[in-house]
Amino acid sequence: MKNTYVYEIDGNLYINLTNACSNYCEFCVRNMKDNYDGYDLWLEKEPTAEEVLSAIPKDKEYDSVVFCGYGEPTERYDVLKKIAMALKGKYRLRLNTNGQGNLINGRDITDEIALLFDEVNVSLNASTAEKYDDICHSVFGKAAFGALVEFARSCAKKGVKTHFSVVDCIGEDEVEACRVLAFQNRVLFRVRKFIV
Repeated sequence: MKNTYVYEIDGNLYINLTNACSNYCEFCVRNMKDNYDGYDLWLEKEPTAEEVLSAIPKDKEYDSVVFCGYGEPTERYDVLKKIAMALKGKYRLRLNTNGQGNLINGRDITDEIALLFDEVNVSLNASTAEKYDDICHSVFGKAAFGALVEFARSCAKKGVKTHFSVVDCIGEDEVEACRVLAFQNRVLFRVRKFIV
């Protein structure tokens, strides 16, 4: 395995901080592929903030810098925050998350997220706690769903461009139910293609 701490796709730079995740989603690409878009994202060693920052090419411009890898970025929140603080103002920053950062860290981190990030994408993928638990298998059980909805709503209220995203494999009816949930919580909505 290689320790790929940063990788580039479609004009964006992605930061891969950890393998750890509070979910075991049935549709997650990491459960089906050893690499993504040619990048081996399984880590033998988690990076320090300094290792990530030194791995970022100095002579390139990016549409966004995105915290997204094979694990949940907020599992390493202190490192994430240190990197984001160093990059703030130099790049547009986006966090791709399962929205369980408050549960993972035992406190509300959305004030800090709102100060650091231009955009937050919360992976929703179900319209109820029961359905979410059935496919995402969070270590927090059914409490995960309410927490992620509140996380997204809180980020949006604090002025961050916030999306709920779903994969299209959950079915049309469920996609529409998730769209309604996003509207009710004043969160933007995005449907992503399921990666085969």
